[in-house]
Amino acid sequence: MKKVQWTLDEKLDGVDRGTGRDASLFKPSNSEINLYQRHVEDLLSDSACKNDEVESLSVNVLDISPILSEAASAIIDDSFTRCFKSNPTEPWNWNIYLFPLWCLGVIVRYGILFPIRLVLLFLGWIIFLGLFLPVHFGIKGHDEVRRSIERGLVEFMCGVFVASWTGVVRYHGPRPSRRAKQVFVANHTSMIDFIILEQMTAFAVIMQKHPGWVGLLQKTVLESLGCIWFDRTESKDRLVVSQKLKRHVESEDSNPLLIFPEGTCVNNEYCVMFKKGAFELDCAVCPIAIKYNKIFVDAFWNSKKQSFTVHLIQLMTSWAVVCDVWYLEPQTIQPGETPIDFAERVRGMIANRAGIKKVPWDGYLKYYRPSIKLTEKKQQKFANAVLQRLGHSLQC
Repeated sequence: MKKVQWTLDEKLDGVDRGTGRDASLFKPSNSEINLYQRHVEDLLSDSACKNDEVESLSVNVLDISPILSEAASAIIDDSFTRCFKSNPTEPWNWNIYLFPLWCLGVIVRYGILFPIRLVLLFLGWIIFLGLFLPVHFGIKGHDEVRRSIERGLVEFMCGVFVASWTGVVRYHGPRPSRRAKQVFVANHTSMIDFIILEQMTAFAVIMQKHPGWVGLLQKTVLESLGCIWFDRTESKDRLVVSQKLKRHVESEDSNPLLIFPEGTCVNNEYCVMFKKGAFELDCAVCPIAIKYNKIFVDAFWNSKKQSFTVHLIQLMTSWAVVCDVWYLEPQTIQPGETPIDFAERVRGMIANRAGIKKVPWDGYLKYYRPSIKLTEKKQQKFANAVLQRLGHSLQC
């Protein structure tokens, strides 16, 4: 207050000096000075009150930070959704020198390579069906011979599929053999995982039922390999599949059993949780790690956005599909280890070998949406917290 009074006096003195008049005529009286001081004090007091109210309101609003942080975390770090997204490649052709080269590549891929690959695939189907159908329906009473020929034909057809993509596949480790009490598990990126593995060894696979021409192949060609089909929307299928698994593993004449324990296709950058069914069979588990190089094409199949036919065309119009497959050492459950712990240990081996990241998510959540009740409950919880905090701050 002394500073305010001194400043006012100084200004009045300046006016007096500039005019040369009697300073006492322009100086305020003591009562006026006291009035100014009280007015300034009231202004400062009101400003401090308002600042306190704003600060109190901010503090109370920030008290709902757990809810806000939960929402922010879901937006910023959505590790679940990222498991099922195709990451677009960085554009390299937006350059006046490289763009003509890219256009030439498009002409070569779509105008030359794709027709050649299409003809190759068509001829492969003709040869395969011309041999498979007579063997499947004509040979009776010689089941072992028939199954052996059918295995060879299926491996041949899978090799034709891989050739139609100009597949460059490198296999590491010993080739799987047929014997009882073993099951093979692998990470899952696309249905072509099965084709790539099948061209080396005729596996019997557990697979979701598909519609269209893929479903027709499941019921005819792949049925001869002892494959097991299920419908994830049918809860009764779980018990039936579990019983079939145990019978298949116990049989020495059955083809090696291949399971994708993730239960869904993941983008080959993450590895979601394994289902424990494959680890409760009391047998050796043989891990297989599959890693795709995305230099030419992304092999991830997003079944919710494109059909398998469109996915195959995408592969056939690329330069090549580059892939590495590692057959890892067989693993058995350790004393005191639960099937869930066993599954996590094998998942860690596959993730480390393939160079992908483990995430604590169930892949089946991909097929389900949160219920409306759950969403409304979250919204109500947030609204109540805001009203409670704001009401408390206004009362204060």
